[in-house]
This record gives sequence, structure tokens and C-alpha cells, in this order.
Amino acid sequence: MRRSVMAMALLLACASAQAQQTALSPADSDPAKMGWMQGSPPPPEKRVQFRDGSFFVFPKTRWSFAHIQEVIPTGRIARGNGPVSPLPMKLRSDLDAVTFTPLGRSDIMRWDEAFDAVYGDAVLILHKGKIVYERYNGAMGPDQPHIAFSVTKSYFGTLAEMMIADGVLDEAALITRYIPELADSGFGDATVRQVLDMTTGLAYSEDYTDPNADIAKFSLAVGAGPAPPGYTGPRAAYDYLPTVPKKGAHGEAFTYKSVNTEVVGWLIARITGNRPHEVLSDRIWSKMGMEHDASIIVDSAGSPFTAGGLNLTLRDMARFGEMIRNNGRFNGRQIVPASVVKKIRAGGSPADFAKAGYKLLPGWSYKSQWWVTHNAHGAFSARGIHGQTIYVDPKAEMVIARFASNPKATNASFDPISLPAYHAVAERLLTSK
Repeated sequence: MRRSVMAMALLLACASAQAQQTALSPADSDPAKMGWMQGSPPPPEKRVQFRDGSFFVFPKTRWSFAHIQEVIPTGRIARGNGPVSPLPMKLRSDLDAVTFTPLGRSDIMRWDEAFDAVYGDAVLILHKGKIVYERYNGAMGPDQPHIAFSVTKSYFGTLAEMMIADGVLDEAALITRYIPELADSGFGDATVRQVLDMTTGLAYSEDYTDPNADIAKFSLAVGAGPAPPGYTGPRAAYDYLPTVPKKGAHGEAFTYKSVNTEVVGWLIARITGNRPHEVLSDRIWSKMGMEHDASIIVDSAGSPFTAGGLNLTLRDMARFGEMIRNNGRFNGRQIVPASVVKKIRAGGSPADFAKAGYKLLPGWSYKSQWWVTHNAHGAFSARGIHGQTIYVDPKAEMVIARFASNPKATNASFDPISLPAYHAVAERLLTSK
């Protein structure tokens, strides 16, 4: 019984084995071609629903990732009343033909082929603040929001760093200084810095292919899927976090665990007295001249899923990346302190990161919910399952924002294509006008 419940949870909230083994091509799984949710009402066989978990089964995900607000409860991230900050257009015709060699392969691939190969839904390239490339597939368009999954983490990691810079959050303090409710959990003797950089030692597994992984239980608690029959576990994130036990020592190795980001969200809420997404609106979103409100998945207590629930439009995601590239300045104002961006770009410990065993990311590190390449361009990124990305290349003065609905969840499934593709475009922008 326990195994079947956890398998259902994983199906609803993570990448199911069924989705990962699908043979449908990007073209054949196009949501318009499949006819999902077309008609009023759509016929039963074309419906995508929360209650039966079909919203998280490929190929229906190619529609649902762009319509999460119609499927799951969300909270609003208001853009405010100011004018939209322009993103000048200077489209280039040469970028589709940029070529590269995927990691571990000998064949040559083009940029446009790469976008299709990863089941891309939308991609935008900024160069020196101008849109030089923009493309939409399937259910997507310039005004259509898409779920960003763990790209969300980088927004809230940045907010936490802003609070450290403000002096209201002490990175060396124990988490329990701010959240005593976690005293008996695995977080009880962890510091703020260890949580921010995911160097906590926790008995928690985030294996998207394991039907008994803890990520399944966590996902149910945050409201990312309907609870299966007989479920009696936590139904809110802040009820779940105190149940996470400790395993090993803190501060010795990077291990990617999304529960850390929920603690970051709780810190933001505890310090400000406001829900984290409201703080995001107040301190960043409403100051940037975004085109649209964003939204974020909320649990039964109204708390946002800070580890992966952000929904936003492509251009607004690119604006955030451009602000970070410009050392926190955008729309005529300093939004994030330059010192915060400098700290993020410097990265964490590559030695600690190496212990996680990411063979495709040699020499990388993780800092404040951002992934740092330490390559010759100083590139760093926000990354989410199924292909969501903000990739910032300071040397090339480039930002890439991408949404995707890849049937495979883990970045390792498409990094061999994505990472050399990003770098190849950066090189083209550096060497041509």
C-alpha cells in the first residue's frame, strides 16, 4: 500500500517513469496537434486535470506546464502599476545555424535542432539587453506564462542574500534562531549559509525515478499533486519540514535537496512577516517594469512553493536574468545590491560540489540557489527540471531564458545538448555583430 501511494505521489509531482520512457517526438507531442483542452467543454479524452494526476503525465505536460494556473491553486506576484520596461528588438538571422558538438557525441547539431531536441516550448536570447532571438512552440506565446520549476529557487535565494546584505538575516546563525519549529528536525543544527548552499546533511532523497523517494511526500505537502486515497501525511510545506531527519554532517558536501529552499522561504516569511511571494513582488517584481504578474503554487496554508512553483512569461524571466547580469541594476534603478550579485557569481566550493557526482558539470559549484560554472566566461544559471533555464554569460553579455516540457525531468538528460549550445551561441555573439 505504501509503495502504491508513493508511486502515485511521484507520478503527480515529479517525473514519472512512464513520462521518461515515452517515444513521442517533439513534433508528435505538440499540444495543439494532440488537441488537449480544445473545445468548450473539451471531450473527456482530451481533458487535462489535477484530480486524476493527468496534468503531470507526458505528453499532457506539454499543455499543462503552460497552464498551471488553471490546474493548481496559485498566489499572485504583482507587477505593480508602473510602465513596462522595454526590451529592444534586434533580431538576428544567423543564430539558428550556430553549430556545436553535444557532450559525449561526435555529431554536429544546430541551435534550432537543439531547441526541438529538448522539447523546447519557448526560448529568448538577450545580447547587451536586446532581444536577438525569440521562438515559441506549442502552447506558448509572449503573453503565456509557463512553470519554471527549480528556476524558482534562484529568485528566493537572491531575496535571502538581499536580507543578509540588509543585516536582517545572519548567514552564520543557526536556522533555529529564526525558526525554532525546526529544532528537532535535521535542520536543527544547520546554519543559514548551509541551507542556502545546500550543504545540509539530511535523510531526504530527491530521485525523480524512485517511487519511494522523499520528493514525492514533499510534493504532496506543497500541493503539487492531489493526495491519493488513504493519504494522512502533511498537507502544507511548513508542516512537512519539521519531519525531515538528519543524516551525516552539515557543511561537508553539496547535495541537491529542494526542502532547503522551502526553509529559505520560511526564513523570508519569518523575518518579513509576509508570504515569500509577496516579498518577491515588493522587492523585485514590482520594481522591474515586468510585462505581467507572475504566480506561484501555494499549499493548503497559502504558503508558496518556493522550491519550484513559479509561473511567469518568457520575457519577464529574461528581464530578471538581465538584471542579474547587470549587477542588480535594471529599469533605471538598483534592485538587487551589486554586492549580492558579486557574491553569487563568485560561487561556492567546487570541492564540495564535486562530491555530488555531477559528471556533466566538472568544476561547477552552487551558491545561494544558483549554479555557477566557473568557466572562462564566468557563466552561471538558474536551472529547473524538464528544461527550464536562465543562463547568464557575463563575458558574452548574454542571457538565455528557456522553457521546455521535456519528458525526462533531470537536467542530466539534456545537458549534453543544452550546455554546449549555450556556449556556442555565446561565442558567436562575441565574435560577430
